[in-house]
Amino acid sequence: MPRYKQTSEILKLMRDKEHIRNIGIIAHIDHGKTTMSDSLLAAAGLMSPDRAGEARALDYLEEEQRRGITIKTANVSLLYEDENSQPYVINLIDTPGHVDFSGKVTRAMRALDGCILLVDAVEEFQIMTEVRLRLALDEMVRPVLYINKFDRLIKELKMDADMVQAKILRIINQFNTQVQTYGSDEIKNEWTINAAKGQVAFGSALDRWGFTLPMLQKKGISFRQMVEMYKAGNLEELQEKLPLAEAILSMVVTHLPNPIISQPRRLRTIWKGEPDSNMGKAMYSIDPDGPTIVCITNIVIDPQAGVVSTGRIFSGTLRKGQDFFMVSANKVVKAQQVSIYMGQYREIVDEIPAGNVIALLGIGEGRSGETLVDYSLKDEAVPFESIKYQSDPVLTIAVEPKKPIDLPRLIDALQKMSIQDPNLVTTINQETGEYLLAGMGELHLEIALKDLKRDYNLDVTESQPTVVYRESIRDSVGPYMGKSPNKHNRVFFNFSPLDPKIIELIRSGDISVITSQRKMEEVLIEKAEWTQRQARSVFAINENANMMIDTTVGIQGLREVKEHISGGFNWALQQGPLASEIVRGLLVDMVDINLHEDPVHRGPAQMMPAVRGAVYAGMLSARPTLLEPIYKIQIRVPANWLGNVTGLLSRKRGRIQDVEQAGAVSVITGFVPVSETIGFSAEMRAATSGSAFWQSTFDHWAAVPDSLLLETVKKIRTRKGMTPDPPQASEFIVRE
Repeated sequence: MPRYKQTSEILKLMRDKEHIRNIGIIAHIDHGKTTMSDSLLAAAGLMSPDRAGEARALDYLEEEQRRGITIKTANVSLLYEDENSQPYVINLIDTPGHVDFSGKVTRAMRALDGCILLVDAVEEFQIMTEVRLRLALDEMVRPVLYINKFDRLIKELKMDADMVQAKILRIINQFNTQVQTYGSDEIKNEWTINAAKGQVAFGSALDRWGFTLPMLQKKGISFRQMVEMYKAGNLEELQEKLPLAEAILSMVVTHLPNPIISQPRRLRTIWKGEPDSNMGKAMYSIDPDGPTIVCITNIVIDPQAGVVSTGRIFSGTLRKGQDFFMVSANKVVKAQQVSIYMGQYREIVDEIPAGNVIALLGIGEGRSGETLVDYSLKDEAVPFESIKYQSDPVLTIAVEPKKPIDLPRLIDALQKMSIQDPNLVTTINQETGEYLLAGMGELHLEIALKDLKRDYNLDVTESQPTVVYRESIRDSVGPYMGKSPNKHNRVFFNFSPLDPKIIELIRSGDISVITSQRKMEEVLIEKAEWTQRQARSVFAINENANMMIDTTVGIQGLREVKEHISGGFNWALQQGPLASEIVRGLLVDMVDINLHEDPVHRGPAQMMPAVRGAVYAGMLSARPTLLEPIYKIQIRVPANWLGNVTGLLSRKRGRIQDVEQAGAVSVITGFVPVSETIGFSAEMRAATSGSAFWQSTFDHWAAVPDSLLLETVKKIRTRKGMTPDPPQASEFIVRE
């Protein structure tokens, strides 16, 4: 049975990799993740069992308790003993369910080996349930299923045992269908779940009882008897005979893998180095005596302690005072303090071996996704794959302090916030002097503003949220010439829209600036069906899904100016010519280049403006357009309000993909532009008298309709303090 947590016991067990479980709890918002974690904390002796289910202990921020939702990830290390008195360490991460905080879930996944997908028994699979499960499959984190709010089936829906079984069978089938559809060939059959084997738990987190089918069998209780016990109001008997923590934790230790099984398999997905290298051998064997290798998954800035980095140790033993080399930042740092997590507190320890989740102090320059390696691996270290986010920031607000004297503090606060949350993008518009915050949605930005006011004591004014757009082209044109300011250098480019397959490869991280030439060729030949000659011509890749290729032959001095040309390419794409928005989906083909023979006359000050001018000329000649972000939206509404909802969606330029009937409730799935969803809640409430529940998530970018394009461009340019009319191509086209 569970025993009270002791740091010394946990530390002893952390050396026994076979009995470690690194797990997360993932789900749609309000399905009961944090409420369930209370039962696990109570079972480990970290809180009173009487408060479990109501305290939501891992929601320790005041804003989380007030809103009743999880905003950040919370870590805790638990001690659990199974029925054979075998102790286990369970490193648990509770994650947010709201779509605006999806990036935090993505970062947490990098540290995990397994996860519990929690599903509301009444609402079944929701839009974020699917997104979270697909994320786990992409990161090779093995999921098991917990069906929560089981009591509602009996109490609210008045179902008998047969109806309950039919409903939970449908949820299990939905889970297995997702695994079969989105899992790789290696896992799609192995990771499907079977309730009879104990890979599915059922229960009520609020009432603190739960079970798996093998557990019912062992205790001699039939499914029908259990339903009747709850109907009869025998709650205390259920809590005693079927404690939720036992059901969940026994499922976790039996069916979720330990680091020995999971890590070698996951490394093939999240690390692209050679398994036979020194770094590869140490990580594949999870060698506690090997060189220390850590992947940072999250950053928190503590007012007292400074930068606290959460990470997973993939090899070696992490000790206080140890020196590390940060691969991406190219710096040497020292671990000033090592600790394990206990919710909002950290227990300081001397050392922690491979296979565990830790908190580190002293890595001030570290960022989420950073790879820390022992100094001995400095010259051969290969970083972990970058963390791939499923959506981009789509809304922006401008902030300014009410008192000008607070401006330096505001800049410092914005920098710290973007370090903690890479999905919160902070920029300074050099032309207008605005301080801009871009986030995943209205709630994300609202919480960021509250943090500014509460944590940093800043009194700020903010603008209304505006939508983030991207610029792109629709035609293939060229060649267009760019001439350096000194008139001694010329570049010639063709322009065309980038193949959607390659856009997806860049967005998914399969190819990037740091991908080796050999790997890039393999990916482009295999997945984009390019020829070897085409694949070898890649000159530069931009993170916003743009590419430059070089089809020139025999140009003297090209290698010396490569960095300058790439710099000009990235400079142009950061602020497009149409509305000064980021460019997306552009293929630039360098067909010719004339360089001055003296390197002094072909430096960055000459080459970068030449490239930028040519890119602007080409884009404005190729029927430029704006791309707007599109949400996938799912609305649950009583059938009698269906007409009002479809009418509202069509007025909002929405498109309905599917309508399903689930009893008396209609479930509408569709797409709607983000620009039309600002203030959408109030309109939805008015149209349905508050009876609709809806959730949206970023899905894709789509061209703004031609009828709205010019008006949208003018609005953006006016907001940015530019002349309303976009420039003409003739302003950038240069002649010999």
